[in-house]
Amino acid sequence: MKPNHFDAIVVGAGAAGMMCAATAGKRGARVLLVDHYHKLGEKIRISGGGRCNFTNLHTTPANFLSQNPHYCRSALARYAPNDFIKLVESHQIKYHEKTLGQLFCDDSAVQIIQMLKTECDRAHVSWRMPVQVSSIKAVSSGYEVRIGDEWMSCTALVIATGGLAVPKIGATPFGYQVAEQFGLAIIPPKPALVPLAFEPESLAKFGDLSGISLDATVSCGDGEFREAVLLTHRGLSGPAILQISSYWQAGSAKDPIHVNVLPGAQPAALKDKRQSKAQLHNLLAEVLPRRFADSWCLAHQLTKPANELSDSAFNTVLEQLRDWRIKPSGTLGYNKAEVTLGGVDTRTLSSKTMAVTNQPNLYFVGEVVDVTGHLGGFNFQWAWASGHAAGIAIAERRA
Repeated sequence: MKPNHFDAIVVGAGAAGMMCAATAGKRGARVLLVDHYHKLGEKIRISGGGRCNFTNLHTTPANFLSQNPHYCRSALARYAPNDFIKLVESHQIKYHEKTLGQLFCDDSAVQIIQMLKTECDRAHVSWRMPVQVSSIKAVSSGYEVRIGDEWMSCTALVIATGGLAVPKIGATPFGYQVAEQFGLAIIPPKPALVPLAFEPESLAKFGDLSGISLDATVSCGDGEFREAVLLTHRGLSGPAILQISSYWQAGSAKDPIHVNVLPGAQPAALKDKRQSKAQLHNLLAEVLPRRFADSWCLAHQLTKPANELSDSAFNTVLEQLRDWRIKPSGTLGYNKAEVTLGGVDTRTLSSKTMAVTNQPNLYFVGEVVDVTGHLGGFNFQWAWASGHAAGIAIAERRA
């Protein structure tokens, strides 16, 4: 075999790329892993507050958005959270469950990076990083790839270059450019799991409440989440907002998001105090942060005691708090986004192998494709599952 020829070249040494390379290499494939960034697995390192929320115990296809919603089923079924947990445990990495099935390292996300690096090394994967891929050509035997100053060839080419989120650590549109080179459709990329900006009117009313957290149910389109909402000097953030941002981005920009800041039994508790002589903002402050209650009442010109409001007016107050409709002016962009919505249209890919259906031995895995998970470890599980599926397919084709 020529020294510059590989069974597979994997472009992108992130979560999906390292998983793919290690999986194929363990099964006998000769693999080269390439990345343009000077730090290995940097997106893994900064995830989960530095502890890497590496999977979610409750992963199902319903936790993902895509124009082709059933595409992720096969890969997720064949490489489940427990499969990755076994790998983590085999490297003696201690972890814990937070809420809602989210698993984090006890110590550091660097342990996950080192684990994947070790798996690749054990599989005899070759490395080139940092180095630029400047040209890709399809040839009869597979692909020729210009990597730095060298031409390398491979039978299979895997694009695992991620999306556009967090450009300061190396995100680029390279994967989309390769897809377009080979005639594949792209679902327009957008920032996802990202804070939302208030429109000017709401910003004027609530922009000075930065730091206030609300327990709320947030909905838009088919998405609904009950988690914390954080008010910022520019708009809204917190887990519930990051979750719903994907659904807002996937819909019409004219659609509002609906924020219920009185979930559960709080409305009934307030109705029990309907005849209170307390100022309404003081009554609301019993169940909501005081600064928010004060600003809400001021913005809605609610300056009377509760018992001076008519039943209809009092009920309207509760209804408005249970359905605070916000039309964001936009997101805070890719610098603040955790992932990218959209990407390579999966209707052009095999759901079993991640291979392009009309271009032999070309694979797309991870965030670069149009599969976007909820917050809470789901996007990492997609990276592991899609990388594993492509790695298996490459090894089996070689055999």
